[in-house]
Amino acid sequence: MTLRVLQLPDPVLKKPAFSADPEDPALQTLIDRMFATLDHHPRCVGLAAPQVGTSLRVIVLDASRVDKPGSRHGRLAMLNPSIVHRSHPRLLREGCLSVPDYTGNVLREDRVEVVGLDRNGGTLRISAHGFEAVVFQHEIDHLDGKLFLDRVSSLETDVFRRKSYG
Repeated sequence: MTLRVLQLPDPVLKKPAFSADPEDPALQTLIDRMFATLDHHPRCVGLAAPQVGTSLRVIVLDASRVDKPGSRHGRLAMLNPSIVHRSHPRLLREGCLSVPDYTGNVLREDRVEVVGLDRNGGTLRISAHGFEAVVFQHEIDHLDGKLFLDRVSSLETDVFRRKSYG
């Protein structure tokens, strides 16, 4: 069963999320439903719990769903993720299910190291580069109450109306 994805200006998207407790029995269902929601959207590669109305530090991602360069760790769920190292900044175009009508130029790091917990509470440490590194940064931003629009240099020159393919 999929979840409804919140869109700007929903206030949940702008609030920092709370730590997730791996002992919470409802967490497994949330993760499964987040993956179902990610799978429902063909070009979606990541989702954060606040985007589906749950203010917990939980992300799911699968950067291998699109053909972009970089590491590919496959389907991952991570609780309480944090970036412990980042390097090699670059500017690139980003979009988001929660901001469906726009894309923007965002400065992101090409390499990150992320630590957190897996869905069962075990320690997880991921070194990611390329597109997957960007996905981690984007989803962790959601946990901190930030959208890609908060990271563009200029709303006038770095935000673009998404093309319609209909």
